[in-house]
Amino acid sequence: MPASISDIRRLLKVKVLPKSSESRRVFITGGTGYIGSALIPILLERGHRVRALLRPGSKAKMPADCEVVSGNALDGHSYRQFIRPADTFIHLVGVPYPSPAKGAQFRAVDLVSAREAIEVCAELGMHHFIYLSVAQPAPLMVMKDYIAVRAECEQILQKRRLNATIVRPWYVLGPGHNWPYALLPVYKLCEWLPFTRDGARRLGLVTLDQLILALVEAVESPAQGSRIVAVPEIRSAQLHTSSAATRKTA
Repeated sequence: MPASISDIRRLLKVKVLPKSSESRRVFITGGTGYIGSALIPILLERGHRVRALLRPGSKAKMPADCEVVSGNALDGHSYRQFIRPADTFIHLVGVPYPSPAKGAQFRAVDLVSAREAIEVCAELGMHHFIYLSVAQPAPLMVMKDYIAVRAECEQILQKRRLNATIVRPWYVLGPGHNWPYALLPVYKLCEWLPFTRDGARRLGLVTLDQLILALVEAVESPAQGSRIVAVPEIRSAQLHTSSAATRKTA
């Protein structure tokens, strides 16, 4: 799969960070999506072994070093036998380009796929589960179905008592997802005003690079119990990844 200019820039940026001293075996659902297709090359670059669950015929979308298995993300038992020997499971499945009109799809795809993944990982005793959720609470009622489904998935994850990292971005800026840049002056003002500061930070914009680094940090620093990574932590993930790797190699 040929790399885009943004992919090459991201790889060059990550190359300067010290690598983790421990390689992880990672199983990913949703690997061909907006986030997954950017994350997998970075994990491979950092020495992790990656296996991705794909629909038949999607193998060409993956880097050559990524192992590919076929299955249905809505049926955990269709891929259960392929998860091991992974110690880290990353769930990225979701309806693309979420909108208020897709409430039924959120429940049919986002909820079902997450529930299936969590249940199978609980059965297998997965060491670490990483779930891409959404910032919450949020006052924007137009996305209430999307937020409600992600919150329900978090509750399922908590009940199963898996070691889990829950990553909560709001909107992820990147190729094809650039229109909110026009809102940056409004965000800056809201972050400056005391009575809107907390909400503006919780629902702040993050870049695709920042989110990828936050997910890499989650892989390389597994949670014990449950950990939530909100927008402020996503924005500073590069610093955390670099300093953590430096401490391990010191």
